[in-house]
Parts: sequence; C-alpha cells; structure tokens
Amino acid sequence: MTRLIIPGALALVLAAGAWWLTSAPTPGPTDQPLGAVNAQESDDEAEIDTSTVVEMSLGNPDAAVTMIEYASFTCPHCARFHKEQFKQLKADYIDTGKIHFIYRDVYFDRLGLWAALVARCGGQERFFGIADMMYDQQSDWIGDQDPVAVADRLRKIGMVAGLSEEKLESCLTDNIRAKTLVAWYQENASADGVQSTPTLIINGDQYANLRYSELQEVLNEALAE
Repeated sequence: MTRLIIPGALALVLAAGAWWLTSAPTPGPTDQPLGAVNAQESDDEAEIDTSTVVEMSLGNPDAAVTMIEYASFTCPHCARFHKEQFKQLKADYIDTGKIHFIYRDVYFDRLGLWAALVARCGGQERFFGIADMMYDQQSDWIGDQDPVAVADRLRKIGMVAGLSEEKLESCLTDNIRAKTLVAWYQENASADGVQSTPTLIINGDQYANLRYSELQEVLNEALAE
C-alpha cells in the first residue's frame, strides 16, 4: 500500500545539536511519527535556504522527457518499486539517455530523514548506490524502529558504501542540513501536489505507482510527442 502524506503535518521538530546519535533519545516531539507532530517554525527556520540542496538525478539532463520520483526510504511500496520497476527503467530509459530522472525525498518520519542524510552524505556520486542498499535492506535497517539500533545500522550501510565514520558523524549530526532538507521536501511536495508515495511526475503530469508495462506506455507516449 502506498504511504499517504497527511496534510497539515509536514514538519519535523528537530532539537538543536546532535539530536539523536550519541545516546538514546529523550522522549519528546522527535519520537512521534510525522503525522502526529505539529508544524513549528522559528525565525531561524523561516530563513532556511533550500537552494543549497542538490537534486539527485540520473540520465540525460537535456532529454525531452523528465521523470521525477517522490519516495521515502521507509515506504515499503517505494522499496518494491526500486527493486522491480526502477531497475528496468534504468536499463531501458535512463542509461540509454532517453529520459532525465530526478529522485526527491519524502519524509514521513525521522527514520526516513536519517536515511536520506546517510544517502546524501556521499554526494551525487554515491547517492543512488546507497539508495539501492537502503531499499534492498529496508526491513533489516528499520527493524523494530529502535532509534539507537537504526542509527547504528544506517552507519554500517554508509561505511559499506565507502564513507568514513567521521564523514558519517558529520552528516548525521548536521542539524541545519536536516532542517534544510525538511523545508526543501515541503516546498517540492506542495508545488507538485504530492499526497502519497511513490508519486511519479512525468513531464509535469502526475501518476501514482505504475506497473512497468504502464510506465513504459506513459514514457513512450511522452517520447513520441
């Protein structure tokens, strides 16, 4: 089943500093799922510059067809999409230069945000390789959702991908970066009217999750225009 974004609850409350990594977190707003927290905005958050966030993309940036995927690392349906449709999509349309593919994070909960911080820690070069690992091992690293255990498993994925412990700690404790990503996600989801994941935007038209044969039909029609 697709994960639904709950309107009016699109902000994560992030404590200052190293808000969860060094010890077991203190119960509070950050322990609640995304749909249970109220949006809170401080003067600092109002000045967040989301232009610093790099779009993670693959394929030909000059292609006539652009496909944007909105997905969450904690969404089971997104994991299935990446294990199945995405592998075929990459071989048939992305690697051949037919389309420009853009991946945009959606944050349902803090675990998805933490996973994105790890995936983005290696930059454009490593992002999609780490993302594949996140989706392939989704049930393993989420586990029982114990925050300390999840943090440790995410670190291990990052290190397998070639990131140093120091680099990972820097990325995972960057509170400003975390807040910037959340603000960026909110802007994108609002602009594109995203209500669930996975959501696909193909040349401006929105689609829910599609079987690969259906996705091919949409892409081939767009390419023929």
